[in-house]
Amino acid sequence: MSWDVIYENLGRYADGAGLTLMLTALALGISFFLSIGLALARNATQPLARGAVFIYTLVFRGTPLLIQLFLIYYGLAQFDLLRQSFLWPWLSSPLICVLIAFVLNTTAYTTEIFAGGLRHLPPGEIEAARAYGMSWWTQVRRILLPAMLTRSLSLYGNEAIMMLHATSLASTVTLMEITGVARNITLNYYIQFEPYVTAALIYLVLTSVLVCGFQLAEKRWGAYLQPRRS
Repeated sequence: MSWDVIYENLGRYADGAGLTLMLTALALGISFFLSIGLALARNATQPLARGAVFIYTLVFRGTPLLIQLFLIYYGLAQFDLLRQSFLWPWLSSPLICVLIAFVLNTTAYTTEIFAGGLRHLPPGEIEAARAYGMSWWTQVRRILLPAMLTRSLSLYGNEAIMMLHATSLASTVTLMEITGVARNITLNYYIQFEPYVTAALIYLVLTSVLVCGFQLAEKRWGAYLQPRRS
């Protein structure tokens, strides 16, 4: 066993974990706000809005994230218009391409999670809000969004964990997150077991923190949804 190699490279693992957390936080943070609007559109009365969001979520949930990442990172370079535009310095960056792919993918899943939460909202709550004369925006702010988020906490927690694990794909386009560091150590030191076991343990710790965080959030904001014990 060559655990001394792992000890010597703990700093690189720490840097990789930092990049992993940054990618996860940015992807989830951006997609969270995008998904709220898209979830409302997904349940809108206008067929055009519902259909457009449905097609978007179908495409990004129905294709592998790795292919989406490759299409964005490698595929955009095929268009001369993009290469000659002011956007190219950004779109040629692996970090930006990874973030775009991650945000588009997790937004599709989160939109359906939030939209499902809205569909499980009791009709009586909406009727009561209308009876009080609430405007549509007031209903959204005081009734729809809080109910949607609390009912979606469990599923959204799973999506956050999946997004954390999906960051391992960033290494396929040269970013050295946790998996990328493990792969690099494997290639440099010709050892297979120790680098990936270390990476797995780091992912396990980060996942455990996420699980505990969402469990606390469910107890804090979603306790009223749990069945009462007699």
